Amino acid sequence: MAALRYAGLDDTDSEDELPPGWEERTTKDGWVYYAKQLFLCPGTDEAEAVEVGHLLQGMGIHTEEKTQWEHPKTGKRKRVAGDLPYGWEQETDENGQVFFVDHINKRTTYLDPRLAFTVDDSPTKPSSRQRYDGSTTAMEILQGRDFSGKVVVVTGANSGIGFETAKSFALHGAHVILACRNMARASEAVSRILEEWVSA
Repeated sequence: MAALRYAGLDDTDSEDELPPGWEERTTKDGWVYYAKQLFLCPGTDEAEAVEVGHLLQGMGIHTEEKTQWEHPKTGKRKRVAGDLPYGWEQETDENGQVFFVDHINKRTTYLDPRLAFTVDDSPTKPSSRQRYDGSTTAMEILQGRDFSGKVVVVTGANSGIGFETAKSFALHGAHVILACRNMARASEAVSRILEEWVSA
């Protein structure tokens, strides 16, 4: 690795370029994973991983393969987008590894022709629980939601939390029923909500 650094070969403009010894592969359903062949030299005190070419496999040196979903440099997960190009077919060899057949040019390859068009796949899944604190408004909680065709009943809707909740539901398309003890204050709250709805 020091020799590569000295020669300037480890420096690259692309963050997606794989480090030496790594391969980019795909599963049958289009997920990208990364593999690295580790060659273990017999006769050493410790099983020492040595980065060498595939030529050593034919010399009886035991190999192991390290695989991972994340890109070794960027840590991002990827998947291929779309179908195979016209004339291509996906098959599996006797070892269970996916390969691709180009019927037009009559050749096979283990590289997925769609790898040039991968898309990032965020490993974080949206949480069903969102955390809000005391300064969070009802508008922030309902942001991006459409309540058209929904009926909402809000008690105490003429002031405070009830008013803000009723206003937020109304501005998000809901039919809001204000349940209040004082009819005059309820009418005033409706007027304030309608003013904001017209100006929005």
